[in-house]
Amino acid sequence: MKNFLIILFVFFSGISYAQKHKPVNIIFDTDIAPDYDDVGAMALLHAFADMGEAKILATISCNAFETTAATLSVLNTYFKRPDIPIGITKNVLPNKDCSQQWAQGIIAKYPHSLQSNDQAMEAVKLYRKILSEQRGKTVTIVTVGFFTNLADLLNSTADEYSPLSGRVLVAKKVKQLVSMAARIDTSGTGGYEFNVMVDTAASQKVFRDWPTAVTISGFEIGEKILTGIPLIQNDLIQNSPVKDAYKIALAKDKNTTGRNSWDQTAVLVAVRGIAPCFGYRKLNFEIKADGKNKLIPGEKFTYLTFKQTPEEITKLIEDLMMHQPVMH
Repeated sequence: MKNFLIILFVFFSGISYAQKHKPVNIIFDTDIAPDYDDVGAMALLHAFADMGEAKILATISCNAFETTAATLSVLNTYFKRPDIPIGITKNVLPNKDCSQQWAQGIIAKYPHSLQSNDQAMEAVKLYRKILSEQRGKTVTIVTVGFFTNLADLLNSTADEYSPLSGRVLVAKKVKQLVSMAARIDTSGTGGYEFNVMVDTAASQKVFRDWPTAVTISGFEIGEKILTGIPLIQNDLIQNSPVKDAYKIALAKDKNTTGRNSWDQTAVLVAVRGIAPCFGYRKLNFEIKADGKNKLIPGEKFTYLTFKQTPEEITKLIEDLMMHQPVMH
């Protein structure tokens, strides 16, 4: 009963918040397979949509692994939004698998309309279609994976959806990019981070040429926010692909403390804003050939810092991850 009341409190608090703010138009770009914090991030995104705080325009995979389109379809269907457009990179790479088999597990158990990646729209075409349909500079792109799709979008040219180049289309339609990426090491000079390193050339392109505001939740933020244990221990939640994904993966990892919540922080900030959970500093960096992000002079990026404690933010994220579907 206590967990149920918490979920209700979070839900109605969100409705109150949404009454004061217009929903944020979100395109969600994910590598959903090699890690499962992406699943938690999608739970947050759908919770915010149910509370009127976000409108999900598309869910897009930057990962060519065979489960990704079906996984997105499972989660969108579970949250009663089976018609959200799904896109995927048609490049052969990046192709990062789901070694813990959580994706295969939820695909086998839960309904979904897309059975294979071949059925999903090519990522850049979907980006261009969605962006061209928006009025004004209203879209927030949340990327919690590799930068493959965004680099390809910037490089794109006129097509049936828009006569504009990709870079101009982004500049006209995108309000901000919120990214889980990068790492600043203890020396403050830079560091290595998975999302940046997987497709280094794409990362270099995006960090150099992206034409809108960029907010970054770095590795050291989500590293300290551990979630999933209360979710899998909540008996009120049954037949949930979110719970099942965490249950399978945590067991596979022999993890009894919770998974790092990198991707959820990006969704939280994209919808709710930086305050009150986080502070920020302005900085700039370049991506080296080996994928290292090296600090350079400038204030191009808004880089998150902690304002609340990791424990306080963990509680908020965990409660949102336990959000249950509602009829629309």
